[in-house]
Amino acid sequence: MSGSISGPGRRFLGALFGSNRASDRQRPKGQHPDNQHPSGEVPTKQVPGDQPLVEGLRHGQPSYHRASLALLFAGLASFNAMYCTQALMPELSTDLHASPAQSALTVSATTGILALAILPASILSERLGRGRVIVFSALAATIVGQLLAFAPSLGWLVAGRGLQGLLLSGVPATAMAWLAQEIHPKDLPRAMGLYVAGNSVGGLIGRLLPSGVLQFAGWRTALNVDMALALTFSIVLAVILPKERRFRPKVLHLRSEIATMVRQWRDPRLAGLFGVGFIFMGVFVSLYNFLGYRLTGRFGMPPSLAGLVFLLYLFGTLASARGGRMAAQRGRGVAILVGTVLCVVGLPVAASGSLWMMLPGVAAFTYGFFTVHAVASGWVGALAPTSRGEASGMYLTCYYLGSSILGYLSGHVFHAAGWTALMMWLLGLVLVGCALAGIVTRSARRLARA
Repeated sequence: MSGSISGPGRRFLGALFGSNRASDRQRPKGQHPDNQHPSGEVPTKQVPGDQPLVEGLRHGQPSYHRASLALLFAGLASFNAMYCTQALMPELSTDLHASPAQSALTVSATTGILALAILPASILSERLGRGRVIVFSALAATIVGQLLAFAPSLGWLVAGRGLQGLLLSGVPATAMAWLAQEIHPKDLPRAMGLYVAGNSVGGLIGRLLPSGVLQFAGWRTALNVDMALALTFSIVLAVILPKERRFRPKVLHLRSEIATMVRQWRDPRLAGLFGVGFIFMGVFVSLYNFLGYRLTGRFGMPPSLAGLVFLLYLFGTLASARGGRMAAQRGRGVAILVGTVLCVVGLPVAASGSLWMMLPGVAAFTYGFFTVHAVASGWVGALAPTSRGEASGMYLTCYYLGSSILGYLSGHVFHAAGWTALMMWLLGLVLVGCALAGIVTRSARRLARA
């Protein structure tokens, strides 16, 4: 049957079901599949014969460009799907008779389940192969997304979004590790930057496209159109992603993994950064969750016009790059201080009753948040050089849990007390985050002097 499939179709099926079978085809005669003995026991050596790894992909090679573009499309698909209902929340409240907090569950369910699934997905990818997990994750999540528009009630929609979060987890859990594994270190920053750009633009599309469609149709059509685009991105990813050449299945020891995570939480610097990610991401998502209600309610904007406020998200793309440079030039402590100050200043300004005051406040907060996130996420990796994957996974878990938990709780604050109270609540959370950032900075300086 496989002889009748050729070209893109074969690459598509190979990406989904057989991205790591090259190792089986090259298996010496008599060697058992999946690097196992006939008894089922896993040998201690991970690479048969300790064969040296091939060199990573270099810029200029066709496979390098395919890999970079594939991970760009992975970011476009996954982050589009992750936030596809955020701009639709006011419409969901109207059509499904839901409060702002209830509508916020369509975002919180996705990010919350995703947060809990990131570490298991990362561990699973060490056995099955990162490429296979990425492709399955993106395709399955966007296929489920096509069904969301047919949800008969808010409860079904939230359940579907939770399932989508579970399926999406494979992309953020493994994409950066795939690039670090397959790309030559000298050319990795360029490929990593393209993936991060895909995340940013994907999240922006997931907010702008549905809100734009609302001008012509209802939220169900808007969701279908957006998910059709996300599915297209996923198919392109599956077709062009090169096979992994440097992947070796890892022997996993659960006790060792748990001990590593416990050790990380005992480090005050890492624990503080996990808390910073939790708080600042929670505040960021809360602000944008309910910004649409403010614009359509107080200022009478149509939903399609209110959705354009998500263009302020582009300040984050700029801040991520500049925040990294500032950290390199002036130190991480200074960079994270600048980001937190912008957040503290931005929220009270965003509480203003004037649209022309509110929008600059939101922009300042957005710039500050992405500066903090860029510095904190990089700092986590630097503090855990021997367990970088586990530390980064824990940071992302806390990051998305903050989005889910604080995003939902903020909905109750907004529903009960209004926009100004919401801004004060978020400001209080940011001040707690500032205190954690200060603890991290002082601990890092003290240990550096020791």
